[in-house]
Amino acid sequence: MESSTTRADHGERTVVHLEGEIDVYTAPRVRDKLDEQIREGRTDLVVDLTDVTFIDSTGLGVLVGRLKHIRLLGGSLRLVGSDDRVLKVFSITGLDKVFEIYPTLEDALGAPGAASS
Repeated sequence: MESSTTRADHGERTVVHLEGEIDVYTAPRVRDKLDEQIREGRTDLVVDLTDVTFIDSTGLGVLVGRLKHIRLLGGSLRLVGSDDRVLKVFSITGLDKVFEIYPTLEDALGAPGAASS
């Protein structure tokens, strides 16, 4: 299945909206899109998974890698998600303790930003 990514800036915060399945085939595109934001200095990221229907270990690996990179730069990466199947993957892997996961985009945008970003 195909996936798509779009970007929207909300002040200093950048939202990357993902749609479809994030798997071994689509994860490289997601990684490239997130890396593009980081290269542009956008290190206060919200990754919107609201329209993601499936994520595998490759997709999780991309998100964990970007989170580590952004933290080294003093930034933050939050996730938005409400699909039970997608959230269960984060719960089973323990990544729900690693990521800040919000039920709505508004909640994630309202969260305090990274220190001095």
